[in-house]
Amino acid sequence: MPYPEEMVTPMRRELTDHGVTELKNAAEVDSFLDPEGGTAFVVINSVCGCAAGGARPGAILALQSEHAPTKSGTVFAGQDVEAVERTRHHCGQVPPSSPSMALFEAGKLVWFLPRHMIEGRDPQTIALDIVNAFEKHCAPSDA
Repeated sequence: MPYPEEMVTPMRRELTDHGVTELKNAAEVDSFLDPEGGTAFVVINSVCGCAAGGARPGAILALQSEHAPTKSGTVFAGQDVEAVERTRHHCGQVPPSSPSMALFEAGKLVWFLPRHMIEGRDPQTIALDIVNAFEKHCAPSDA
């Protein structure tokens, strides 16, 4: 059973107040991950302590990078069931994990940070992992 919306609203806003787009259904996820849409970063949000202490703050720090993706979005595990299910579908064979983060390039998963790489780690370390992925997949190539 989902948590009451009034309880999760502040957890949603922690990301949306920093420009992250909330995705609430499968159609929004599919549109967001459109192959023509450039790079897309998705945070699978959660009510757990590692989301509050590491995942959300780490994502916010990383999104300040000069190599941030074209767009960033979020789905909320246990709340936006259809959107989370569709996001996980786009992640292919990666086991479900929340919180977690995924980076897509031209609609294809290119990087994933599962819960076990978030738990027990500080936001700065998590942000560094994310920024490294951004630099690899979002930075303009030297042509």
